[in-house]
Amino acid sequence: MLTIRPEQLAVFRAQALGAFEVTMVNHLAAFSPPLFKAVGEAALLQAVRLGIGRAAGYGFDLRGPVRLYLELMLLLGSHFDTDPQYPWAAAILQDRETGPQMERAERLYRQTLDYQAHVGGPDDARALKALRNIRGFAGTPVQFAPAALVPFMLDALAQVYPEKTAFVGEAALAELIRKAGLGARNMRFVTPRAMALVAVLMLAFGHGCGADPLYPWITRTLKDETITDPEARAKRLEKRALTWLDQVLVNLEKAAPT
Repeated sequence: MLTIRPEQLAVFRAQALGAFEVTMVNHLAAFSPPLFKAVGEAALLQAVRLGIGRAAGYGFDLRGPVRLYLELMLLLGSHFDTDPQYPWAAAILQDRETGPQMERAERLYRQTLDYQAHVGGPDDARALKALRNIRGFAGTPVQFAPAALVPFMLDALAQVYPEKTAFVGEAALAELIRKAGLGARNMRFVTPRAMALVAVLMLAFGHGCGADPLYPWITRTLKDETITDPEARAKRLEKRALTWLDQVLVNLEKAAPT
């Protein structure tokens, strides 16, 4: 009788996991070519590994539900499961009493389609327009009292991305913006422009964008020990954000239907 030792079984499992990771990297590269071009294979592999672990925490370990979870990371940010912008995702993931993982994954998929229909629009035309609007907003002067961050950003978001404001709702967005303000203060970003920058990054890339493998340029800038002045760090972060946004816009516009 053939006997498989525990250490051999561990090797087989590791090989299977590695093969699955590579398959998911290839799938996500095809799922979002513009993001893949901007991020690269190494960062995408890191995101896949993070996502597999986080999905398992919600009881998702079958191929389909895990793949859906990874796709949502690309759409909404790697930490979408705890993001105030997407309470519907957290509610479905945490509700294990309503059915097995395949049923919860189906609910999550349907809710995502509803979100995309209202916010992204056909062929993500609304999302592309919003990115262009954000790029334009980046070039305008920003001035408000620190205590007025929430109303200022709510008004700005209503102008640059009215569809998202309407779907998500002001209460959830205000919670996210307050979190952005706290994060800005922790980084000693005190100017209105720097505070607004943090809020825009969280709104665009998710509330966990500072530790998201899909956006390594944010993490590198925030942890760069050679930058000691908070204002210089904020300016560097803004410059890199605009470079990234310009690159993504070029890729999205090339992929957009004519």
